[in-house]
Amino acid sequence: ANSAGQAAMYLSRFAKSVTLLVRGPDVSASMSHYLVQQITEAANIAVRARTEVEAAHGSDRLERLTLRRVDTGEADQVEAQWMFVFIGAAPLTGWLDGTVRRDRRGFILAGPDLTVDGELPAEWELDRPPYHLETSVPGVFVAGDARAESAKRVASAVGEGAMAVMLVHRYLEQS
Repeated sequence: ANSAGQAAMYLSRFAKSVTLLVRGPDVSASMSHYLVQQITEAANIAVRARTEVEAAHGSDRLERLTLRRVDTGEADQVEAQWMFVFIGAAPLTGWLDGTVRRDRRGFILAGPDLTVDGELPAEWELDRPPYHLETSVPGVFVAGDARAESAKRVASAVGEGAMAVMLVHRYLEQS
């Protein structure tokens, strides 16, 4: 939720009004306190709790949104020129249990993130540290949003994918 809150604060500097939709009961459950305060104090930011976008309308561009309250089912249409989606994601990495190391949220640890207090995982058997995108299993690499500490952006995931290919080649040359 912090990403959405930060974006709302940024956009409020330029937009006449910003509407922040929250699927839950309020923003405080998933957003930093300082950000909740800033949003509350911003005169041109409206927060709509328990609300989701049901439909987008327009001919050549976005003109309106149909918003639905998830608790009551009540829907209404609002004018909109822009829509930015900031929905948190959970990594779908449960199938990797017992295979590669993951953080407490399920994101895959790789490269320097595998080191704890300067020590590599006990299962790391190579004489070198893991390559940047290499997991706790030598020769297995991760790229994109499933990686812990990744930027969670498409361009970054594409770049990491290209880097992973290069690192796979390096691994194969040295094996």
